[in-house]
Amino acid sequence: MSQNISDPAENAASAAVLTAQPAPAFSPLYQQIKGLILQSLQAGEWKPGEAIPSEMDLAARFRVSQGTVRKAIDELAAENLVVRRQGKGTFVATHSEQQVQYRFLRLMPDSGDLDDEGPAQRNILECRRVRASADVARILALRAGDAVMQVRRVLSLGGVPTILEDLWLPGQAFKGLTAAQIAQYQGPTYAMYEVDFGVRMVRAQEDIRAVTPDAAQCALLQVAPGTPLLSVERIAFTYNDVPMELRRALYRTDSHHYRNNLN
Repeated sequence: MSQNISDPAENAASAAVLTAQPAPAFSPLYQQIKGLILQSLQAGEWKPGEAIPSEMDLAARFRVSQGTVRKAIDELAAENLVVRRQGKGTFVATHSEQQVQYRFLRLMPDSGDLDDEGPAQRNILECRRVRASADVARILALRAGDAVMQVRRVLSLGGVPTILEDLWLPGQAFKGLTAAQIAQYQGPTYAMYEVDFGVRMVRAQEDIRAVTPDAAQCALLQVAPGTPLLSVERIAFTYNDVPMELRRALYRTDSHHYRNNLN
């Protein structure tokens, strides 16, 4: 699957257009190469945890300089899509890696750190295949009535119920998902998506607000009526901004806080 780029001067304003990458003619060449690498990642040419070809091999494949390939990979590494390992090469990032697995985890203990607290204990309350409501279908770019997997669970930190989550996943991509599968997987849930379903989450967007829980939610999180909670709605995307998970969660913040790192 070789792509030819005919501009030897690698001018960003070149008239050369990559037929496989719908980028405008003025797109910088390294961005075009980045797009081609992303296409290969999305197609599963290189799986999470696997090494991608060397910069020299990619330069030969796309007929550009190593410097152009390096700049494309620099951006992919900055976006946590690949991981460089000194002396070993560049690998497709996986949520099993320590530096990546906490990327979407924002709730931090007020004292100590996540390692002191240990992994969250998962209590799966529900895991079933249902038809998507109009709201869920719109967010996941599905049609109303399409199959989705719906999961409800309580995550306990240090033995205290801390997070109540409702998740919706496209039914086709996550066909066969079970409550036992979610509960028994030892690593992060996003790593399980990669390993068992070949779905890699590469970015997420969140809406956050303060809410008052209803009686059922108070019972599940063991808080008094009227206790303010943090409501977080997250949409997680795989490559090319395809939405693959809707997650609506309620967080207790009496012993934890929500951390956001801004660059």
